Amino acid sequence: MRYTDLLDFAWSVLRGSRSRTALILLAMGIGVAAVVIVSSLGEGARRYVLDQFGSLGTNLLIVLPGRSETSGGAPGFIVGKTPRAITIDDALALGRSRAVRKIAPLIVGTGDVRWNAKIREVPVLGSTAEMLEVRHMELSQGIFLPPGDPHHSQPVCVIGAKVRRELFGAQAALGEWLRIGDRRFRVVGILASQGQSLGFDTDEVVIVPVASAQALFNTEALFRVLVEAKSREQVQHAKDDVLEILKARHEGERDVTVITQDAVLATFDRILRALTLAVGGIAAISLGVAGILIMNVMLISVTQRRAEIGLLKAVGATSAQVKAIFFTEAAILALGGGAVGLAVGKAGQLFIGQLYPTIPFSPPWWAVVAAPLTAVVTAVLFSVAPARRAAALDPVMALSRR
Repeated sequence: MRYTDLLDFAWSVLRGSRSRTALILLAMGIGVAAVVIVSSLGEGARRYVLDQFGSLGTNLLIVLPGRSETSGGAPGFIVGKTPRAITIDDALALGRSRAVRKIAPLIVGTGDVRWNAKIREVPVLGSTAEMLEVRHMELSQGIFLPPGDPHHSQPVCVIGAKVRRELFGAQAALGEWLRIGDRRFRVVGILASQGQSLGFDTDEVVIVPVASAQALFNTEALFRVLVEAKSREQVQHAKDDVLEILKARHEGERDVTVITQDAVLATFDRILRALTLAVGGIAAISLGVAGILIMNVMLISVTQRRAEIGLLKAVGATSAQVKAIFFTEAAILALGGGAVGLAVGKAGQLFIGQLYPTIPFSPPWWAVVAAPLTAVVTAVLFSVAPARRAAALDPVMALSRR
């Protein structure tokens, strides 16, 4: 039996049992689509995190209070300990490092912003003029915070695009006075719309000088210090310098954590890749279920097709050729189910992408290849038992339906 004859025969058998064929195609399609969609979610999350960190630049270091090693992997404040505060003077001292280009101290809080009769609660950031470049922000109007001694507060602020729209509408915002808490600030700049960054909507913030934020929130402690190294090659040098400078200022105690962007990216990448593989593997279990369905259907098919198999063997078909017929049927079903699953999976990916346009949902190449390949391998493996049973039939007994 030639291979073309084998394909024609298998195809005619599948067309003759359309309901059975449709059910198997549906089972295989669901399995492949599940792998594609689930892996798209994991890969989309991984790319989103990488893009968000990449938008901060490649030379960023984040200095936060508390030493990670002392609390089993997290800075002390996360588990209820009170680490030594990082002050503005600590942040300014980091400029002594030759590997550091810019430093942006950061205080974070929330406050009620009022303008005329309108009021809105927004995140309030306290920082310096350097934050614009360190955080790669852009202005649509006006200027950023003025440079100068960060110890001296100035009654100025920069607002996000959404804050400007909701408070001022079509009216010009530059030069207007806002009240944040019990203090007044003149709007000197408006940030360009940039949306989410690391889960933080920069369109909704109000940025004030760091000394003003200290007065607003009654604190001397900094929430973070953002440090930009002069080059990617000097990131490690900058990290070592930051640790040594703060150790010297904190009475010889190394009580801060310095996070480099590469370390964070590598950690997230490993976690999200493992998660994608895990959920993809769970989804692939459905392909095993589809394989069991194929085996059950084919075992029943052997009983129903005894006369047909007996006739084939009576006219000279070998046991190997009978097995090949069943394997070919299984492969055609798996390939068809794989094609249907890829199409449905792509449609599902596009639908989810419409719901969450900021996340780049896309299945990894290995999922697109592995899902249909697994379907074919599973189908062929689970057709071994039915094929062997069919090949073992005696032609005389099969034709006599015994």
